[in-house]
Amino acid sequence: MDITQFLASRLGAATTDSLRRAGFTRRAVAGALKTGVIHRLHRGVYTSRASDPDVVAAFRADGLLTCISAARFYRLWTLEDARSLHLSCCTGQARHGVVHHGACLHPVHSYLPIAGVADVLIHALRCLPELEALVMVQSAVSQALLSTDFLRSKLPGNRNGKIRGILDLVLPRADSLLEILAHTHFTRAGLRVQMHVELPGVGEVDCLVNECLIVELDGGTHLEGKQVKKDHYRNNAAMRGGLLSLHYYYADVVHHPERMVAEVVAVLFNREVGRFAPARYAPWWVPPS
Repeated sequence: MDITQFLASRLGAATTDSLRRAGFTRRAVAGALKTGVIHRLHRGVYTSRASDPDVVAAFRADGLLTCISAARFYRLWTLEDARSLHLSCCTGQARHGVVHHGACLHPVHSYLPIAGVADVLIHALRCLPELEALVMVQSAVSQALLSTDFLRSKLPGNRNGKIRGILDLVLPRADSLLEILAHTHFTRAGLRVQMHVELPGVGEVDCLVNECLIVELDGGTHLEGKQVKKDHYRNNAAMRGGLLSLHYYYADVVHHPERMVAEVVAVLFNREVGRFAPARYAPWWVPPS
């Protein structure tokens, strides 16, 4: 592995100590600098042409990426891209365009200037809107990176009471950010919601609301022909079993949750008052005995 390949494995930036531990001598580093293969960001940090801009910015600020700026490095779900750089800086100096967070109290990333996942989530819980922080925490829990009990133990006292309330919304299992958001919106509307329910003849459904309405949350794969056909057959099976079914997509759950909830409530109301059955059954409606 040459020095450019090594830097590529470090997202285009590395410290002098990292280079030396990887076996690159001072002479090798100096030679790469001379030929323009690498560049000195500042003393003790070197970059390549294809370096990650956020990693470079963190090295330049002598800080650690955290909160939403660190989410992609741990494959955490997010609702929005980071509009500003979120850093934990040891100097504490204010920098234009940077959201500053407190010190990191847990082990950091092994070689990148990124806070550990525990600090990333604690900072997110204290910084981001509730649902944005929730999906990040849910993603970490779903990946078994940590537990809500661990986070709760790090957030004691009355001042963290509202934050601990976000942790109460985390599900034992959520396969997408749509599931945790839909569950939150439905339960807050006073609905009874069961997730990942196995139904005879139908299979596993995303949500079962009030024991009678299936709500499926469809990602991109559900637009494929084979999946659409499968979903239609599942809907048929659900109807035969006396269950209604609704489908929602990313835009519905993330950008129009009020409309989604209103539609679910309307369907449940129509079922309750009998609008899905004719007022009077003609003989031909009665199945043969």
